[in-house]
Amino acid sequence: MSFHHVPVMTREVLHYLKPGQGRVFADCTLGGSGHATALLKSLPSDGLFIGIDRDRDAISHARNVLAPFKGRIHLFHGNFTRLPECLQQLNVPAVDGILLDLGVSLQQLEFAGRGFSFSKDEPLDMRMDDRSTMRAEDLVNDLPEDELAALLKEFGEERWAKKIAKRIVSVRATRRIRTSLELSRIVSQAVPARKTAHRRIHPATRVFMALRIAVNAELENLNTFLEEIVDWLSPSGRICILSFHSLEDRMVKTRFKALEHPCTCPPDFPRCTCHREPVFRVLTKRPVRPSEAEVRENPMARSARLRVAEKIDREVFMKEKNTQKGKTVA
Repeated sequence: MSFHHVPVMTREVLHYLKPGQGRVFADCTLGGSGHATALLKSLPSDGLFIGIDRDRDAISHARNVLAPFKGRIHLFHGNFTRLPECLQQLNVPAVDGILLDLGVSLQQLEFAGRGFSFSKDEPLDMRMDDRSTMRAEDLVNDLPEDELAALLKEFGEERWAKKIAKRIVSVRATRRIRTSLELSRIVSQAVPARKTAHRRIHPATRVFMALRIAVNAELENLNTFLEEIVDWLSPSGRICILSFHSLEDRMVKTRFKALEHPCTCPPDFPRCTCHREPVFRVLTKRPVRPSEAEVRENPMARSARLRVAEKIDREVFMKEKNTQKGKTVA
């Protein structure tokens, strides 16, 4: 596979992760290794880099691109939820920085041949990991109409989900839908023509996104990762998450907020009785967006949102808390 990848918001990622000030960093979605290369160039000479990707082509590519840093890198084929397992294998207790770049990569859209793009005539696959058994073709042809509509509505936020599902079911009654281009045409036919004229995106965009998310269990994996990752960050360690979908961004925002403000006491309580202390400090109160210049140079960056949080150093936190108590008493 040929890889031509422009990493999204690299300058912002480096600014927040501060690879020169830590030792162990993990890029859990290697893709074209653009972010990985930038991180390794900034990493101290004794630094350790862990790279993970569920696409075996991305791992093969990373071995070549990151060869100059051999001895400092450890690459793993698998989902980003494997990070704790990878750290245990390396006998590394925690990392100083984590990057998650969610969604489909340019190389998967352009070169994978797995039907990620609605503009190409490819097998309707959409698996990021070829070891998985479920394909987009299976969902499109086998799901009951109401379940298919619900999937398109929930994961794609598709306004015309019911019409599209009905059209798909009508077509598959005569033949099995096997290619991305065929599905793209079916979806385009289902959406009212007067509505598509005003759309900034192709009519099949949300349908393809919904199927890809379902095939790869992307939201489930993200939820698992967010629930567990606190334990694997060092004190003052940072996590950067780039998302391209409102559902993903909402999940990240909600989880970060819960870790920053874990208190469950009613707001009218005079003092906290649940004694839940903050675990994260959110560094991006609003998502950081790419600059206009970057979007012009790399249109794929258009919908990117970056959120960053830092794990609170418990010792520092307690010292600050005690200092505040002393001031209050005085």
